[in-house]
Formats: sequence, C-alpha cells, structure tokens
Amino acid sequence: MDNERLRLVAACAFGLEALVKRELIALGYQPHVVQPGRVAFEGDWRDVCRANIALRVADRVLVEVHSFDAPDFDALFETVKAHDYSRFIPADAKFPVTGKTRLSQLTSLPAIQRSTKRAVVESMKHFHGTEQLPETGETYKIEVALLKDVATITIDTTGNSLHKRGYRTLIGPAPIKETLAAAMVDLTVWKPERPLLDPFCGTGTIPIEAALAGLKIAPGINRDFASTRWAQISRKFWNDAVAEALDLQDNDSTLEIEGFDSDAESLEMARYHAKLAGVEKQIKFEQRAFEDTLSDKQYGCMVTNPPYGERLQQDQQSQLRALYQQFPAVLQQLPTWSLFVITSMLDFEKIVQKKATRRRKLFNGRLECTYFQYLGPRPPRSGEDKALDSDGLQSETPAKPAAAASVTSTASVASDASVAPVFAGLQAKDHEQAEIFSRRLVKRARHLRRWPTRRGITCFRIYERDVPEIPLVVDRYDDALHITEYERPHERDLARHSAWLELMKETAAETLDVPLEKVHLKSRHKRTRGDQYEKLADAQQTQQVTENGLKFWVNLSDYVDTGLFLDHRVTRQMVRAQSDGKSVLNLFAYTGSFTVYAVAGGASKTTTVDLSKNYLQWAQRNLELNGLYRPEHEFIAQDCVEFVTEAVDRGARKYDLVVIDPPTYSNSKRLDEDWNVQTGHAELLDAVGKLLNPGGVIYFSTNFRKFKLYQDQLSAFSIEEISKHTVPEDFRNRRIHRCWRLTPFN
Repeated sequence: MDNERLRLVAACAFGLEALVKRELIALGYQPHVVQPGRVAFEGDWRDVCRANIALRVADRVLVEVHSFDAPDFDALFETVKAHDYSRFIPADAKFPVTGKTRLSQLTSLPAIQRSTKRAVVESMKHFHGTEQLPETGETYKIEVALLKDVATITIDTTGNSLHKRGYRTLIGPAPIKETLAAAMVDLTVWKPERPLLDPFCGTGTIPIEAALAGLKIAPGINRDFASTRWAQISRKFWNDAVAEALDLQDNDSTLEIEGFDSDAESLEMARYHAKLAGVEKQIKFEQRAFEDTLSDKQYGCMVTNPPYGERLQQDQQSQLRALYQQFPAVLQQLPTWSLFVITSMLDFEKIVQKKATRRRKLFNGRLECTYFQYLGPRPPRSGEDKALDSDGLQSETPAKPAAAASVTSTASVASDASVAPVFAGLQAKDHEQAEIFSRRLVKRARHLRRWPTRRGITCFRIYERDVPEIPLVVDRYDDALHITEYERPHERDLARHSAWLELMKETAAETLDVPLEKVHLKSRHKRTRGDQYEKLADAQQTQQVTENGLKFWVNLSDYVDTGLFLDHRVTRQMVRAQSDGKSVLNLFAYTGSFTVYAVAGGASKTTTVDLSKNYLQWAQRNLELNGLYRPEHEFIAQDCVEFVTEAVDRGARKYDLVVIDPPTYSNSKRLDEDWNVQTGHAELLDAVGKLLNPGGVIYFSTNFRKFKLYQDQLSAFSIEEISKHTVPEDFRNRRIHRCWRLTPFN
C-alpha cells in the first residue's frame, strides 16, 4: 500500500496554476492543469509528504478518489456508495464533507454534502465490514466538487492551508497570504544574487518568502499537516521528505533583501516573523517613508503590495493616487531596477503614466488584483537570466544577444541588455531649460545682492515664474531655499517630470551656492475647500529668519506655505508704523506675523484669532522669540466669522486697527456652510466696522485672483485700494495680492 499509485491534485488560487505546475516539474513530476485552481500529478503516499513540505504557491494537496457523472442525487449517492473508501479512510476516522457546485443541475450545497456523507458512510460500513464508525481518529476531510454535472471527490491531506508556514503569528494591517507573496517573488526576474526590496513590507511577508526561496528553505518544513499521523503514511516517509528538504537548503549564501515601512509597529512584527522563519540575518528592515526609498545596489527587484482596498472613500482614493504617483520619482533613483506591484487599482498604469511590460490577474483573498510587472535593464554579464516560458512565466533561460532581440517581444524585453530604465529620465530640452533657469537666477541674485541687507531682511523672492516654461517660485530664507512648483501643462510624463524637478532643484542649489539638503521643493496644486494650509510632511525643519529687525519661525519642510507670507512684508510695516498705543485685532491670523509687527510698533493690546490652535501656538512662539509676549496680548482659537458675530452681539467697540487677511476658503464644523472671501467679505467687513473705535482703520487683503470688492455693499466706509504700495519690489507678480484701507465715515 506504501507504493499505491495516487492521483494527486495541488489546489491553488486562480492565476497561479502555471507557477504550481513549474514547482511540481522541479520536484520531478509530470503535472497538468485540469481546471482553474487545480493542477494534477501522479504519485504515492511518499509524494504526499514531499509536495506538502515543498510547494510554495499551492494552497493544499488533495488525493483524488474518483470522478464521475452526477446529473442527479441518485447518481451521486449510488456512485459514491459503490466506491471503496476503505482504501483511503480508516474505520475510526473523522470524515467531514464539504462541497461546491458550479454550472451543474445539483445546486443545493447542504443537500449535496448530506447525500455524499451518507453514501460514504454506507461504503465504509460495507468495505470495512462494520456497523460502527465512531469518528474518533484522525481527520480525512472530503470535498465533493461539481462542475458541469461531473463530481470529483477528493480528500485533503494538508489541513490548515499551506500558506500557514508557522512564522506569521502576529497580524498587522492588510496582510498578504504567504502563498501569494511567494508567487509574486516567483513571477519576477529576481535571483538570490540580486537585491530585492519591498518598500511597503508591513509585517514582512514578501521579504521573508523571498529569503526562504533564495535559501531553498522548504516552506512546510516546520509545520504539521492533516495527514501527518494518517495510518497510510509511514513516519519514515515524512522523515525522508524533511531530510530531502534539509539537504537542498543553501546555508552558505548571503542575500541582499530589504523591507521598508513607515509603521514602526509593523516592522517590529516583521523582525519577529523573520526570526521565527530563520531568515532574520538575511533581511534588513528599516522604518522609511516610501518617497525616501533609496538603495545604492544595482539591478534589483522592487516587489511590493502597496495599500489598496475595495470600499475606499473619495479622499482615501485621492491619497492612494498621490502615493502611487510617487513610484516614478522613486524608481528614478533606481534606474537599473525592475518593479513588480500588485494592486486592485486597475488604472495603476494611467496613474504612473507608464505601460507595464506585463500584467497578470491575481487574487488577494477574494479581491481581484492586477500584478503589474515592469522589467528594467538586465545585469551586464553573460550567463543565464529569466525570460518567459510557454506558460508566460519568467524562467531561467540563456539570455539572447541584444542585437538579436526584438523590441516588440515581451520575452526579448526581459533578456535584452539594452532595455531602458523602467521610468526614463531627462532629455536634452530639460538640460537646456536648466541652463536658462541658472542664467536667470544669476541675474536676479546679482540684482538683489545688496537690497536685502539694506532693508534688514533675510527672506525674499528671487525667481517668480520669470520663464513660462519653468513655472517655479524660488524664495530665499536666510541660508535655505524654498522652491514651489505651480501647475502648468507640459509634455513630460510623471517619471521625466520628477527628474526635471530634481534637476531644477540641483540647479538652484548650485547656482545660488546653497547646500542641496537646505533646498526644499514643493508643488502647489489648485486649492480646494479646506486645504488652505495643506500639510505635506512632518519633518519639522524649522529655522529663524529676520525681517525688518524682527525674528520669525518658518517651517520649510512640512507645508506649501512656510509660516511667513513674504508678499505682505510692506503691509506689515504699515501696521507697525500705525500701532503705537493702539488696540489691534488680527483676524485669520495664521502664524501671527502681523501681531508681532503690531506689538513691536507699540500696540497697547492685541487680539489674535485663528481657528487653528497649532498656528496660534506658532504665533505665540513668534512673539516670545522677539521678547514681546505679555498677558495683554491674547490668542483666541475660534472661527473668525463666529468671533466677530459674537463680539458685535455683545456691543463691543474696542479696536483701533484691524487686519483681515483671510484664505480664499475657510471651513468650520460649527458653521452651517463654508465661508469664502468673495461672497462673505462684505458682510464680514461691515460687522468688523462696528467693532472699531472712532478713527479706527481696517486693512483687508486677499490673494484670490478673481476677487471683486463689493463696494456698493460697503457704503459705510471710505475705501482706498493700496495694492500698488503693498507689493514688495522683489515680487515680479504685481498682483500677488490686493489690499485695501477702509475707514468708517463716522
């Protein structure tokens, strides 16, 4: 019975049949795919042990008992009853029955399972010659599967699915099955001598599976199976299978595998799992944001399972798209690498603006995904590399000479040494623009070389979209540069544009003699409601700057805006000159720069109002930095419209000077609807006028380019537009803001 020939089936997820077939061929079998998710091969009980221990991608190993036509319940029952199940199942065994049906006349699974169970019981009683089936022994789980009225009866030898290797004992967010991770690695061009990196490694499954494969460690060597103690299988068979697996292990190689993730807790789990798997010395785990992914290694494979999901909200979708758009920039820094990404976002190619070399439909659990494969340059050496075999898989075959390779063949792409980087880089036109940019910066720097010192400022504008094709704004903050990109149509794809931005950043650093690490580059998109002070990072790279003898904290790394609006430098001076002995109200105060100027000008009392507590704390630090903080200067965290409305209702009239510099939109959960400067300014100004002492003045400004002042609704004021006088001379855009001085007639 030990050598009894069996028809065995390796069950797997849809889309992985060819991989399982290749694994079985490597083990010496002659498999064939019988249906989606099923790969059949011949063997005996020894092969049950070998397959369970060695297969990386399959979910379980089944023994096929028999297959037959089952158009109705009579055929199902009588055929099962007539078959000798005692060949496989002892008289004392537990034998639960599960089932599935597709495209068959028998559709009721409970009825199919009950009928099959009764028939197996009758077969067991007859062939074992007993009326007693206690079901107290080992478990032999039976599955009846109907497809197009053909029933196939199998017995599961695996038990817990083969993806349960035993090392992943801790559960992190959005885990990926070990079998799928192994398949992802197998579908790449990676070999143990090449680097491998997962920048979204989570709890470490992909790097660990790569290490197990690279060291030829059998995935099932440290676990038990449903058939471990079956009567048919001698313990020697299991021992021999384990010994064979141990003999195949490569205990001498050193792998270059890295796993990055932004979540420290997940990384701790990953390190623990790697230790349980016995590969902790082969993988370097590091906490790192995706945009900071870098490697000094060449010709590696980035294999990753980035965040995605089925039921994402619109804002989550937008966040994921923004994350995915970073792939070109990251791969720009890894020009010799190949990229392999699994995601349920089917428009991934559109997001990164690059067609994949190859796509493959896979399932992460029940979620349909696509595995996007981008093949980069082949290592410049002779020997073997992975091309594509007849099943569409990368397989070890001699590489073709580059001259003989066809550029239209996917197989040739995999083996052609002349293949370009996954995300191509700069063109001659880009370098020409860098030279133009440099010349313009030199001219502006020469023009402004003495101007800041004479005015006692260390932060000013150097370049402001002077050349239309280079839509950047460059501001100097003491010894650092802050560069902002403004949206403008161009011919560059994401990858090339990312390289172009980096080139402009390097050009500015070199031309203006600023260390590259002190150059901060950001992109300013069209703003929507609620993102007026959009946070981009959390690096907290703050520094002090000086303006007209006053000091301010600025943050050059984390926000599009830095904390100090340079275009209001002149307006701030006006406020300073008129604040002596005055009571000053600063609405939409942001980081309180107008308040600092007012106090420095001798204001007797100031009230600083903003909805953000963080910005008010920043404003208070600015006052403290100048030694100006005193109790009579109050800070109020409240919606500004709400604050003014309540003050008017109280009949307060206590301010001599009011500064109002609102964002285009301001939102608050406490208001019925968002406030915007165009529709809300007249009502706000009218209300603020009621808070002024006799002879009081309002300075009102906005950066909204399409703004129109509703003067007909402001008849209580004498209005003077002073924009021409408030825009600093270092600003090329003379309409960077508009500013008015309003004084009540009474």
